Amino acid sequence: MSARNAFYAQSGGVTAVINASACGVIEAAREHPDKIGKVLAGRDGIIGALTEELIDTSAESAATIAALKQTPAGAFGSARYKLKGLDENRREYERLIEVFKAHDIGYFFYNGGGDSADTCLKVSQLSEKMGYPIQAIHVPKTMDNDLPFTDCCPGFGSVAKYTAVSIREAGFDLASMCKTSTKVFILEVMGRHAGWTAAAGGLAAERDGDTPHVVLFPEIEFDQAAFLARVDDCVKRYGYCTIVASEGVRNPDGSFLADTGNTDAFGHKQLGGVAQVLAQTIKSELGHKYHYAIADYLMRAARHIASATDLEQSYAVGRAAVEYAVAGKSGVMVTIERESDDPYRWSLGEAPLADIANVEKMMPRDFITDDGFHITDKARRYLLPLIGGEDYPPYANGLPQYAQIKGQLVDRKTGTDFKV
Repeated sequence: MSARNAFYAQSGGVTAVINASACGVIEAAREHPDKIGKVLAGRDGIIGALTEELIDTSAESAATIAALKQTPAGAFGSARYKLKGLDENRREYERLIEVFKAHDIGYFFYNGGGDSADTCLKVSQLSEKMGYPIQAIHVPKTMDNDLPFTDCCPGFGSVAKYTAVSIREAGFDLASMCKTSTKVFILEVMGRHAGWTAAAGGLAAERDGDTPHVVLFPEIEFDQAAFLARVDDCVKRYGYCTIVASEGVRNPDGSFLADTGNTDAFGHKQLGGVAQVLAQTIKSELGHKYHYAIADYLMRAARHIASATDLEQSYAVGRAAVEYAVAGKSGVMVTIERESDDPYRWSLGEAPLADIANVEKMMPRDFITDDGFHITDKARRYLLPLIGGEDYPPYANGLPQYAQIKGQLVDRKTGTDFKV
């Protein structure tokens, strides 16, 4: 049988290393010309498949593809666009199959989190029913680190490193000025339901009294009285207090402390502003001068401080997805399996998408101290290897140099338009 083309797409919020997975997919596919023809990438993620805007990655040089490993964000474009259920809107999935048929696509590599795992599963299932089987492999990616059945998620190690480094540096700044200036600093980090990113900030505290003094998790309901008492005690003991707060901190009734009232395209609550809420509470109740920062896109785009471990794993899962596909596998996600903490050793495995789609992995309670304000030694043993190592991008004129693709589109073949 002649080689069939592959479709690759990036989904959801991008990371500092998602392009390393793209590099892994494309480079591995080029090593199997007898099985895989072209890798066609969706422009702006899955939307590119629906609108038949397919980027021809074979038009990109080997050097450009290799440079993707050093480049943050999504080189081909990503999207927060969740395909509806098969019963709600079957036409979207049928459109995907129509485009795949037109372009002789037999492999589907979807690079994203839990929602994309669900889409990948549905494509695999529907393609079989429609008599046009697609080998669908999910390439894991999420800075939230909340996918099940994998030890960690590509994209998390780098944002974890950014968080730990940033709060450590901010702590030195605060310690320098706290006698006459700011007493409290709050770093707000991403994490709607799972506190993995906030927990990573706890790695900066290697000794008693080190920054951060307080970590707030979505998994622990917010106790305002206990929080204020802890902050005030730290200011009295150390002269200042540093805090890492997840955007998903919740009130005792389950509501978010900072809920904008809006939802994104995936139906998730849009959050932001928890640092401001906390700061105003501290000012009104304790009277301490404060500063806060919202890391937001800065933390997920920070390729200049990416974890070497994270980069290596992100590239590896991309390559493995292709190897699994050419071996005949489908309907699975590539997983990272931890073999030991120290020295850190890992290998790759797989898990069925039916067990992964729309399932979130929360922080275990024994990763959080009894008082709910910091991480335990067990959490530290888990997290520390994931931020290990540096792999800096090339610099010129003091700035990192990142790849830019041509983005050449292939000709449309379906003859029909599709609106999203």
